[in-house]
Amino acid sequence: MAVIRDIMPVFELFQPASIDETLNLLDKYGRDAWVMAGGLDTFDWLKDRTKRTNVVVDLSQVNELRGIKEVDGGLEIGAGTTLTEVVKHPAVKDKFGLLMEAAELVASPQIRNQGTLGGNVSQDTRCWYYRSGWSCYRAGGNICYADTPTAINREHAILGADRCVAVSPSDTAPALIALDAKMIIKSKGGERTIDAEDYFLGPDIDITRMNVLRPNELLVAIRIPSTWAGSQFYFEKIRDRNVWDFPLVNVASAMKASGGNIQSMRLAVGAVAARPLRLEKVEAAVAGKPRNEETADMAGRMAVEGAQTLRYNGYKVPLMRNLVKRAIRGAGAAAATT
Repeated sequence: MAVIRDIMPVFELFQPASIDETLNLLDKYGRDAWVMAGGLDTFDWLKDRTKRTNVVVDLSQVNELRGIKEVDGGLEIGAGTTLTEVVKHPAVKDKFGLLMEAAELVASPQIRNQGTLGGNVSQDTRCWYYRSGWSCYRAGGNICYADTPTAINREHAILGADRCVAVSPSDTAPALIALDAKMIIKSKGGERTIDAEDYFLGPDIDITRMNVLRPNELLVAIRIPSTWAGSQFYFEKIRDRNVWDFPLVNVASAMKASGGNIQSMRLAVGAVAARPLRLEKVEAAVAGKPRNEETADMAGRMAVEGAQTLRYNGYKVPLMRNLVKRAIRGAGAAAATT
């Protein structure tokens, strides 16, 4: 196990004032540059010295990365916009309450005042073996310490594991996937736009990182189209403590219904795999079906097909199944039962 020193390492600090200045720095320093938004994930890594960097690029002075504006009936949210600003913005509340609910359940008010939307979706996994400096697959080693007979793995993956069983800890990520959001990424070479569901990487694609950002790229904004504005939304997060805690499982859905039938929906879950998962098969199966207990039961069973549990995380299967059922029914956010 790594020795925890709780002292910041020496690094060179840059505080650019624009996106262009930031991209110049990222282009110059490449993999040596550590991009810091709110700093909440960054400081954990640096103070424990389990990751080191020569250069920190602090985005706090880049005002272009902050703010929310309405575009063609949807929203464009700067990646540096704080979670508190997302929660309090009237257009988010009126049109895309799903994102407001998800952002409001992140950690505590103090953390939401500092943490950013871009940081929340881009944070690294919270697996304690990995974050404590154990030489696991994700850290470049040849073993997953969380997937051994004596491991403590209560918070780990039940789906999509490939050597690594760490999970995505983001609360806003499933909400953005359910809203069909687009991630705007810039580099010196130009701009690219990708679907939110494709922003995240599983270990089968790249076990060393959680998203598609390259060393010279920056997430600058999240665009939410008008497609699901004003839909019927559902978000629920199950966690051990009521505040300042990561999800054990969370679920987000956007639904269009008519006459008691589900016309269409988008459904995503988090904290069950290395990336937030969009449940496309469930979405297709419930389309045109009545919004009732029978449909909810079918959706719940389908959602957990293929789940593989570890020693201590078997509870996640019935938990995820019941959260999906409640997202279909639209029931109140009561504690999940088995």
